[in-house]
Amino acid sequence: MKQKLSVLFVCGWYPSRVLPNNGDFIQRHAEALNKEHKVTVIHIITDKNNKKNIEFISNKINGIETHIAYLKYSKNAFKKVLLFIKAFNGLIAKTNTFHIVHLNEIYPFGIFSLYLKWFKKTPFIITEHFTDYTYPLSKKISLFEKMVSKLIVKKASFVCPVTKDLENSLIQFGLKGNYAPVENVVNTKKFHPIETNNEVFSIIHISNMNDIHKNISGILKVIANLQHKISGFHLKIIGENSKDYQNFSEELGILSKNIEFIAHIPHHLIKKHLQEANLFILFSNFENLPCVILESFACGIPVISSDVGGIHEYFPDNFGTLINAKDEKKLEEEILNYFHKKHQIVSKQEMHRYIASNFSDQVICEKFTNLYYKTLSN
Repeated sequence: MKQKLSVLFVCGWYPSRVLPNNGDFIQRHAEALNKEHKVTVIHIITDKNNKKNIEFISNKINGIETHIAYLKYSKNAFKKVLLFIKAFNGLIAKTNTFHIVHLNEIYPFGIFSLYLKWFKKTPFIITEHFTDYTYPLSKKISLFEKMVSKLIVKKASFVCPVTKDLENSLIQFGLKGNYAPVENVVNTKKFHPIETNNEVFSIIHISNMNDIHKNISGILKVIANLQHKISGFHLKIIGENSKDYQNFSEELGILSKNIEFIAHIPHHLIKKHLQEANLFILFSNFENLPCVILESFACGIPVISSDVGGIHEYFPDNFGTLINAKDEKKLEEEILNYFHKKHQIVSKQEMHRYIASNFSDQVICEKFTNLYYKTLSN
């Protein structure tokens, strides 16, 4: 029997009181690994409401020791760096001995991983999700950040982007390392199919509501046209600040009976909305591997998505339809195809089996565990 390891998650993104949803996919990785190992999380974030220079908050969240340092806002870059260093040292003092560091976000938190490798002799692996390494978004990354990132990636035992596409983008950007992609995780016990008999065709979109990223405005334009061609459909838009799009929806003339804006809801409540839907749509301009597509499949719900990033790598035939980004005409056409049942879709159970076989807690935990043992054996 292999040794149970103590793993330190060093997280640039992680849910906090400032950003409750930020990096929740990292939290789910941590929870999957915590079933076989002892995972401890540290995270640092600026809180504009903070009165103290640093406030340390420690909690056990879903079984994981979670230590977050909230920093007082400062425009002084030098002071901010000093606060980050002091916060990191304070967080490390709260943790016990660990066998390996699991870094989430190459820069700047990888600098702390380098310190732990060089001065504490603790190896590290990296998981990376950041879409901005994809060209042309990568052009805005500074030369300094690029040079530091090169060193971090070079010194990591393994680099685990969530898709092969992101791996290619990292390499194209000049980050040479030992790559071993590991996907996002889905709790397949929570996300599973149910039988539905909707009188109204239910379409759903769930995202962070960033229009540059998710193209919410494009979806709404399509829905405005769609209501002139069919009746008996309903779109749910779910996400933080979703109601900011309500005025735009009214300007487009979308009838209130055809659309519903739902503010942020806890992740565990998303399941019910997906299970009850007929179709999930994602119209993003760029992506890596959105968890919500995998969760839709786990619930047996077909997906229309723009073909960007690594989405196509995990999008089997007859699970849905991939279209070009920004192609509103094609999105409208495909929604109509699903409404009129013109597509042959595999069963809900087959979709769920695919996700369980490739993205379950057990599968993803085993992949990371193997990389941990390889790292420590070297």
